[in-house]
Amino acid sequence: MLKAVLPLLAFLLVTCAAPRRSAPAPAPEALRSESAASTSARSGAPAFPGRAAAPVLEAPPPGELPAPDSLKRLDFRGGEPQVPIGLMQGRREVRFSPKGRMRLRFGGEAERMLEAPAGSVWTVRVTDGTPAELSARIQLEELPFADKEGLAEVQARWQARGVAVRAHVLGVLYGIAGKVIDNRRYLLLLDEELTPKQATERQAELLRQFGVRTTLFEEVRAPSRAILELRDEPGNVVGLAQDSLYVETLDGAGFDVRQVEHDVGYDNHGFEDRSFRGTLQLSVDRHGTLAVVNVVKLEELLKGLVPSEIYARAHPEALKAQAVTARGEVLAKVGIKHLADPYLLCSEQHCAVYRGRTGEAASTSAAVEATRGQGLFSSDGKLVDSVYSAMCGGHTEDNDVVWGGPPNPSLRGRPDLIGPAEGLPTPGALAEYLSAELPAACRLSTFARAGKYRWEKRFTVEQVNALTAHLEVGPVHALSLGERGVSGRARTLTVAGERGVTQVRGELNIRRLFGMLNSSMALLEEERDAEGHLTGWRFRGGGWGHGVGMCQTGAIGRAEAGQRYQDILRFYFNGAEVAPIY
Repeated sequence: MLKAVLPLLAFLLVTCAAPRRSAPAPAPEALRSESAASTSARSGAPAFPGRAAAPVLEAPPPGELPAPDSLKRLDFRGGEPQVPIGLMQGRREVRFSPKGRMRLRFGGEAERMLEAPAGSVWTVRVTDGTPAELSARIQLEELPFADKEGLAEVQARWQARGVAVRAHVLGVLYGIAGKVIDNRRYLLLLDEELTPKQATERQAELLRQFGVRTTLFEEVRAPSRAILELRDEPGNVVGLAQDSLYVETLDGAGFDVRQVEHDVGYDNHGFEDRSFRGTLQLSVDRHGTLAVVNVVKLEELLKGLVPSEIYARAHPEALKAQAVTARGEVLAKVGIKHLADPYLLCSEQHCAVYRGRTGEAASTSAAVEATRGQGLFSSDGKLVDSVYSAMCGGHTEDNDVVWGGPPNPSLRGRPDLIGPAEGLPTPGALAEYLSAELPAACRLSTFARAGKYRWEKRFTVEQVNALTAHLEVGPVHALSLGERGVSGRARTLTVAGERGVTQVRGELNIRRLFGMLNSSMALLEEERDAEGHLTGWRFRGGGWGHGVGMCQTGAIGRAEAGQRYQDILRFYFNGAEVAPIY
């Protein structure tokens, strides 16, 4: 019976791009299959052993299929926001299975709907994909949204140089249950719309002419398009959709997604079958390929995120601190990242590591529940961008040193010591600081890792020449770190070679250049042989990560010393207070 129904379904669903009209009456076979499937769902017995039950085609309620651009904003229905988080992109096909009875909605002007039982296996494949047409503008400055005078000053400065500029507001203003969340800021952009290649050349020109380093701001000029092909477990094409498919389970049981790609660009890159709460949206991405987006309630998102960010066996107060910071960081990033992608945040380290139900742990889920709806607010009532890193090495860092942009009063670097700091060395004398035994919270924690708190890494001349070949300065004869922040973290690396000198700017860029150094809180020393010939360089450093905001290992140390999560957060975020958002 299933084979008899599928050709009819394929014929009907291919018409999804046709003008809207009344839904045809279901075929008798489809009605009988629905009845059998519904009975099996209630009884637990399969309607057709060994294969999926025939789905039903019917018209969905008008206007309920989310468009791809709807995934660029939060859904506040019910008070608790639902977050569209990208699980992966760049895929040619994806396989998934509902954990409860599934309803799948096809895009297009004539919407169609399909239902199928729990455990059925489906494949979505992209065909006829066309990438988005992107343009780029060069970002010259970033300023707080309240700094109208500063904006006017930098506009005047660039205009005096003969450079046409325009202001752009990045971020959003929104409310949750009476709380106003505002992460807006001004970007000063070069008033030239360029291709990505032209933008890179113009950046180099601005660097030569004015000595300023800039970043790129991407805009979508024409959206990507693709036909998405839905196949059942035997491989039959059940239907086609334009650009997106929306999938939900009627009882909220969620989905299993096969071979989710993770840790892209890192040593532990791989693929893993994962389970997720919420709904799925399969959308064409900027490349004209397939992105898988999980639309999930914020608290459920946190349950799959927090254990990926901190040891689930850590002290409960540290887990609560992590839950609050993760909640605030998610909300603070809305409208800031992935502007050309069909989701708000990704599930990788770029945003926050999220493994869904697969990554959940009882201890961290309890911490999420214990702090449900709580965020961190500064003294002026603003939601704090509550970032964190693994181990600060004894001193946290200012946000502007690591990422540039305006200084954030809640993200000021400070000594992370348990006890008095009088008479102890500071990062201003970095060699002495790295050698001292300090009462640092991250060193005293039972989860401290000695090889991350203090570390060394060596590179031969040959290795450095290979790592810096793209800089085109020739064989390297000198390296130096500079422009250090309050923690001793460097934000510039000068590379001198036989063919010239260049500078690598940015804490993360320095670390990436050398295969992801633990941090840039480091001394860089030459190594020479007995005859005085240069043989390489040694980094001697401290800490693991960027060091801004909460030190996760330090938070555990503070919790073990008896501090409550509110006290831990107040310390790391310059007096910020925990308060309910919803």
